[in-house]
Amino acid sequence: MAVELTLISRTYCHLCHDMQEALAPLLAESGARLVVLDVDADPALEAKYDELVPVLLHGENELCHYHLETAKVREYLAEIR
Repeated sequence: MAVELTLISRTYCHLCHDMQEALAPLLAESGARLVVLDVDADPALEAKYDELVPVLLHGENELCHYHLETAKVREYLAEIR
């Protein structure tokens, strides 16, 4: 079963778009899949992550925010396999 990562994002956020784009090669190499959630569509997410977006999560584990930390995420994905 593929690992599912969650990107907490917002539609008008250029950092969010940049992180999603930067994730594409990492997702392809790892076989992980990405779910994108709009922080502004969920009051609980907005309360928790409003100023941190984009935030990349695996379950409740925050992997990075603002910018993709490729090496850290790659290492994390290798460890959980």
